[in-house]
Amino acid sequence: MEESCSTQTSTTLDKQFWETQWQTGETGWDMGRVSPPLKEYIDQIVNKDLAILIPGCGNTYEAEYLLQQGFNNVTVIDISPLLVENLRKKFAADLGKRINVIEGDFFELKGKYDLVLEQTFFCALEPKLRMKYVWKMDELLSKGGRLVGLLFDKVFDKAGPPFGGSKAEYEMLFVPYFNIHTMATCHNSHPKRAGAELFINLIKS
Repeated sequence: MEESCSTQTSTTLDKQFWETQWQTGETGWDMGRVSPPLKEYIDQIVNKDLAILIPGCGNTYEAEYLLQQGFNNVTVIDISPLLVENLRKKFAADLGKRINVIEGDFFELKGKYDLVLEQTFFCALEPKLRMKYVWKMDELLSKGGRLVGLLFDKVFDKAGPPFGGSKAEYEMLFVPYFNIHTMATCHNSHPKRAGAELFINLIKS
């Protein structure tokens, strides 16, 4: 797990913005537990050696669950120094062994992954960066690798983040680079997000 990245942000929602959110506890996106749809997906993975990435990881209950289930090649990345410091303490026993915790900008990340888990990262990016997100996922994923997770299927009344969208918009973004295995209304969302999410399982073309 020898990945590296720059700490320079690519958005106006910059490093200081997200650091302030964590410093002040303005983390309304945090569900306090592993996302039910991602838990269900993780439970059916047989290969525990997959190289797995979680970008914009937050408190990353998903990474914690992966380690509990015996996965041994997990990488998480976030731009907030405070959060990353806390995660490195949290995962100290496995740090550099089964999990790699990176502070920095996702768009500068290097490496190859078999699976990327998407949980509230895409919606935190300004919409103008969505095509760049797709290109970066295409770069980071190994041939046949998967991008799996959740995207909002709604438009928010207030300016983001989070930023919403629709299935039609997402299909236009991803289809040139991914085969859509699944992009459908999520049946087991967290109660606060019920009816407002699409579950995606996209395979790199």
